[in-house]
Amino acid sequence: MKYSQILASFVLAMVLFLSPLTAQAASSSSVIRNFGNEELNGKDYSGKSLIGIEFSNVDLKTANFSNADLRGVVFNGTFLEGANLHGVDFSEGIAYLVNFKGADLSDAVLTDAMMLRSLFDDVNVTNADFTNAVLDGVQVKKLCAKASGVNSKTGVDTRESLGCR
Repeated sequence: MKYSQILASFVLAMVLFLSPLTAQAASSSSVIRNFGNEELNGKDYSGKSLIGIEFSNVDLKTANFSNADLRGVVFNGTFLEGANLHGVDFSEGIAYLVNFKGADLSDAVLTDAMMLRSLFDDVNVTNADFTNAVLDGVQVKKLCAKASGVNSKTGVDTRESLGCR
């Protein structure tokens, strides 16, 4: 009996010692790379790599994201009115409750992006690629009214990627 208690204690100690703690799973980069409840109006992010960053409840009106790498970025409740998103790669990104009014999405790659409950009034989508992107039907109709061109990076026709008729 005594040996079984020692063996059980040893096994338990080894399991606890060798198992990663859940607190170690959160990396400091995930904490640093989030922007929330801030005003970043007009900020210049052009050409930057912002992969996986989360912008939550942020004012990014007239911000410049031209040619930025926005793969996997999350925009949640964000104002991107008049923002320059020309040539961005927003593949697999999420834009939820985002106001894109007057934004420039020309030549952007938006493949596999989820862009639900977002507004696309007066947006430039010339040469943008929306392949497999998920948008609200009403917004797709708005975008189809102005969609034209072929994306320079993917070679995909904008109207075709939106499913325009």
